[in-house]
Amino acid sequence: MTHNRLNSATVTTPANNRILHVDGDSFFASCEIALNQKLAGRPVWVGGGRRGDGIVIAANRVAKKFGVTTGMACFEAKRRCPRGVLCRPHYEEYRRISAEMFHVLAQYSPTLVPISIDEGFLDFTTMDQVVWRNTSPEEYVKGICERISREVKIPVSAGLASSSRLAKLATDAAKPGFIEIKAGEEKEFLKNRSVRELSGIGKNRQRSLAALGALTFDHVAKMPSTLLKQKFGIWGQQLWLFANGLWNEPLLLTVKDRTTISSNTTLPYDEPDYEAALTFALSETTRLVGQLRREQLQARELSLAIRFDDFTEVGGSRRFQHPQFRNSVINAEMKQIFRGIMEGQTKSVRQIRVAFWNLARLDTQPTLWGHTQAERWGALDDAAHELNQQFSRPEKPALMTGAQLALRQLDDAHKHPKAKCPFQPQREIIKKLWGTEADPLAHKGEWEKRLAKVSKQAQFQR
Repeated sequence: MTHNRLNSATVTTPANNRILHVDGDSFFASCEIALNQKLAGRPVWVGGGRRGDGIVIAANRVAKKFGVTTGMACFEAKRRCPRGVLCRPHYEEYRRISAEMFHVLAQYSPTLVPISIDEGFLDFTTMDQVVWRNTSPEEYVKGICERISREVKIPVSAGLASSSRLAKLATDAAKPGFIEIKAGEEKEFLKNRSVRELSGIGKNRQRSLAALGALTFDHVAKMPSTLLKQKFGIWGQQLWLFANGLWNEPLLLTVKDRTTISSNTTLPYDEPDYEAALTFALSETTRLVGQLRREQLQARELSLAIRFDDFTEVGGSRRFQHPQFRNSVINAEMKQIFRGIMEGQTKSVRQIRVAFWNLARLDTQPTLWGHTQAERWGALDDAAHELNQQFSRPEKPALMTGAQLALRQLDDAHKHPKAKCPFQPQREIIKKLWGTEADPLAHKGEWEKRLAKVSKQAQFQR
């Protein structure tokens, strides 16, 4: 009889993942200060709405000390902070500054995963082998934050932990500044924190956890994992591991198709002419469908909502028998929805919302002489998009649809359409950063060489 003996020298355990989360502080307001340094040190907020004086969409820390918060009416913000500065949004500039921030971050890790215009994750798992021999994580990350502040002119906060979820919680706790949650300290950090702080947790799950008596992560950690699995499935098990400091996930760069696309626009003035409002709705529909086709997607469902000048709303939706990408079919449905919901209405139109969801892949590669309608439409959209990028000016697009041209001829207000809010799906951000939708780890060797070079330069600068 033989006995198998386990040699402890051969047993290896994977190193703890080290994920860095970086987040721009009050990003839109910080961008306005970067664009106008005279605003530095003053309370600043950015206003939305048709004239930039609707609701507060961002406020810097100085303004927040006076009680100015996101979602507050701008007149209320002015009442609370009379010396504050209201800035109208400059979305194109926000995009540019965001690109500059990510350009800096991309130099510090082979894996960078942006999740919005002002925040993203970096994989620092092997940093102790490559960079942190002669410095500490805190010094290194603070150096990155200082570089962004110096070169991009915006403040950022950061958190370092064993998973992306925990790193984001660390950033929220650190603002403004940086916090590292070291391996083995996860449970203690989470102990008294509310489960509501966890990114992505919905209200229904919050209520379900509260019904079980789980208000903090410490409460979750003390519960039987089997109970959480029975109640929430796999997510419940993950939550229990997370609360006990045992969740250690790698950072993966995945590019997912969007599931919805929408446009929510407040008109320059309350529009009493319903045909003009329909023209605008068709113009927005054309723009959104073109974006879907460029992303090789098509829609199964669409909806239209109209808000009137008294803030009442009407709306309708359609579900196609088959996913659609053609303007002729989609615009015909949009007209029917519009005329149906506006029948008998007399109030002026304030806001129009168009949305497509339940999206499906359009599995064709657009070619100039394609054999299918999908290929021809895709080629047409690609060509039109490229021409507009090269030859358009804000006041004069190179190419317009009939609805878009008619809209501009209605009045001068539509000749200079305001920029849309710059939030983009993750797949678009990644594609712009990397120039491809492929996983950049295919070039990991090149990044590691570059990373070592950046590390040496940083050491010589100290």
